[in-house]
Amino acid sequence: MAEDKFIYAVARVRTKELSLLNAQAVEQLMACKSYEECLKFLAERSWNTGAEGGAAGMLASEREKTLDFISDIAGKQPDFNVLLYKNDFHNLKAAIKQVCTQAETPGIFFSHGTVSTDIIMKAVKEHDFSMLPEQMRAAGQKAYETLLHTHDGQLCDVILDRAALDAVYSAGKKSCNEVIKQYAELTVAESDIRIAVRSAKTGKKRDFLERALAPCDTLDVKQLAGAATSGIDEICAYLAATPYDSAVPALKKSLAAFECWCDNVLIERIRPQKYNSFTVAPIAAYLLARENEINMVRIILSGKLNNLSDTSVRERLRETYV
Repeated sequence: MAEDKFIYAVARVRTKELSLLNAQAVEQLMACKSYEECLKFLAERSWNTGAEGGAAGMLASEREKTLDFISDIAGKQPDFNVLLYKNDFHNLKAAIKQVCTQAETPGIFFSHGTVSTDIIMKAVKEHDFSMLPEQMRAAGQKAYETLLHTHDGQLCDVILDRAALDAVYSAGKKSCNEVIKQYAELTVAESDIRIAVRSAKTGKKRDFLERALAPCDTLDVKQLAGAATSGIDEICAYLAATPYDSAVPALKKSLAAFECWCDNVLIERIRPQKYNSFTVAPIAAYLLARENEINMVRIILSGKLNNLSDTSVRERLRETYV
């Protein structure tokens, strides 16, 4: 993408940023008395509240709209692949389970991956994983064989989830884009910590942890695995000596509070890209900001539907990008 096209694309992003929910708008949404009033508020801001499937359909539609926009202005920029790998590996997981169980489930595939779902399904059905990109081949083959012979869906998920994290991290390390680098590092570290906490709560063994945790620069996964086998307090003690020391109070509170902390850190790190007009970074930052916004709307709508207290909902709300 030439510099003049960056300027044009970023100018279009700047226009889109004007419609992002700021802190005041989030407060107005929180102040709505009911789920229906929330939908009216969002409809006034051009959200697709008429989508099929209720709130889930609306949020999926908004994600689709955002990805269509990014595709339109950025084309096939390699830096964006890292943001789409989760779709690829979700689709691979879905294809493997569909083929192994011989049960077709409509609507299980995500759009906007880097690999078409037709190719993924063909690779799985023909047991020819060489059709897939290098980062998906070995994991796809192993996950398929594991599910076919052991019927262990969780182990299949672990294999592909780890491969997805490795793919994200590898792409982030290779990128010259600071937003992509930070996204990859924080995504992998957050996932590792979440896996460690859930494993500690469910009593998972060390061999499971070493299989599931993905290496990254800011965490020693062997130390994290060892801490997880001893409990949450040991995980917190280990994190206190890492760049994630400020996450410990949130983690002690709840896993949801920790995930909120991670999202806030990412938003704080990408916010300076609003003032950059000559690289792909502001476009990537907008995509991440939009995903953050959609998650906040999901949290608020869920709170209204389930009659949760405002205090409970606010604990899960993220920082806004604008």
